Amino acid sequence: MVYARPVFAPRLLHYLFLLPLAVMLAGCSGSEDYRNYPPKVTGGWIAFGDSLTSGYGGSKGKDYPTLLGQKLGVSIENQGIPGQTTAQAMGRVDSAARKAPRVVLLCLGGNDGLQQVPRETMFKNLSDIISGFQAEGAFVVLIGVRSATLRDKNEDGFEELAERKRVFYISDILDGVFTDPRFMSDQIHPNDAGYEKIAERLAKELRPLMDKLK
Repeated sequence: MVYARPVFAPRLLHYLFLLPLAVMLAGCSGSEDYRNYPPKVTGGWIAFGDSLTSGYGGSKGKDYPTLLGQKLGVSIENQGIPGQTTAQAMGRVDSAARKAPRVVLLCLGGNDGLQQVPRETMFKNLSDIISGFQAEGAFVVLIGVRSATLRDKNEDGFEELAERKRVFYISDILDGVFTDPRFMSDQIHPNDAGYEKIAERLAKELRPLMDKLK
């Protein structure tokens, strides 16, 4: 008996080979599905945070928002207030949001950890802060802050928050800085070199999005 040659087999194998790639690309297609991207308003950039944003421990003009703005070619208003918790920062969201910032760099949570604020409370406050800026049309960049423990207990919470609120997330602001005395002015805050390292890392993360953020 003569059997017909299974001409469909190579084509079937071809599709089976391409299917995982198609699935992967489909998943990546939503990688820029951030809320307000591009921003719905045309105000300036704001860095909203605590001492890590204000530049505590570094020289004047060496804070990461200033350095990042120079690298990206944008002006970033520094609204970092040392010592603030997420709850305290919520009290100034409305005034900041009224400036209609097109981009908000949000970095808070370190003082919550130092004051032993429950993580659930911290992330609820961060969620409300994000909502306040998003409601005014801002694109929010969430910058993570690790917990003051051997194992970072904040990372999963920041990732979940970023996904749920559809914001761009950059993990652990002190990554590569915290454990190196060359970059630290004290046990918590970077020095000039540390803030430079932070700004360079943030710039690298944000450059692929800049066409729609400037």
